[in-house]
Amino acid sequence: MVNLNMYPDVCTFNILTDGLCKEGKVEDAEEVMKHMVEKGIQPNVITYNMIMDGYCLCGQLDRARRIFDILIDKGIEPNIFSYNILINGYCKKKKLDEAMQLFCEISQKGLKPDIVTYNTILQGLFEVGRIGVAKQLFVEMVSTGPAPDLYSYCTLLDGYFKYGLVEEAMSLFNKLERKTENIDIISYNIIINGLCKNGELDKAHAIFEKLSSMGLLLNVRIYTTMITGFCLQGLLDEAKDMLRKMEENNCLPDNVTYNVIVQGYLRCRKINEMVTFMKEMTGRGFSFDATTAEFLVEAISENPSIVDMLPELHSEIKK
Repeated sequence: MVNLNMYPDVCTFNILTDGLCKEGKVEDAEEVMKHMVEKGIQPNVITYNMIMDGYCLCGQLDRARRIFDILIDKGIEPNIFSYNILINGYCKKKKLDEAMQLFCEISQKGLKPDIVTYNTILQGLFEVGRIGVAKQLFVEMVSTGPAPDLYSYCTLLDGYFKYGLVEEAMSLFNKLERKTENIDIISYNIIINGLCKNGELDKAHAIFEKLSSMGLLLNVRIYTTMITGFCLQGLLDEAKDMLRKMEENNCLPDNVTYNVIVQGYLRCRKINEMVTFMKEMTGRGFSFDATTAEFLVEAISENPSIVDMLPELHSEIKK
């Protein structure tokens, strides 16, 4: 570029920095930033944000924080993206005290948390079981803005179900159904999964059955969620019926679907049925995952003759 009398500016260097960070070469990106300064080109907040994000994605939060502190020392004002990057990094590492400290700092700097900030913090709080703080934050979000989006509600629903707060989850879901027409199949999957894991299979199935009439396209994930619910209750005939139903509806099962049913047979020690079903599974090119293998090892320890029941089983164990 220089030979052509074309000199790179901050935008050019930022493109290079971004590419290096996306390849995980964050230290090289930081060297590029130092080279910029040597050439008299001052990095901007975007440069610092990209390097911070790169370090966060690599799990190197101390280095990300160092870049954030350098940014401030240079007299460059961090923007909401700067805070969101670091908050997300802390939440991923379950360092919620540090994340909350940054969250409080946002307002002190004259900035406003955006929807990404709130959603990130909400998810982080539920991950570490700080349900009360998450509820308070959601109330604050509703009263002062930004308005919660579907992802916000899904985060809350998932968190409530995770900690057995089924009534609160369903109350929130009912409000959501009344106030929006934009509930998608992902949201319903969270509801059905949450109900199944909390022993409310009948309610989950009732919701599942009404989805098609609502015009929603059922995908392999939501069928598998419903099949998992049946398997957890030992209702393996119903699980297999659901498998056939999804095939009739031109939704093909995947490796996860088959493993869920095999695990159900193994959990109930229905070995003959498992062996028969496994023939179908391997015939379609699917194989056992790690969880199924654990169930199988446990079953074999109780009944070693299982190994001799089918040649295909030998090949699965070798895998």
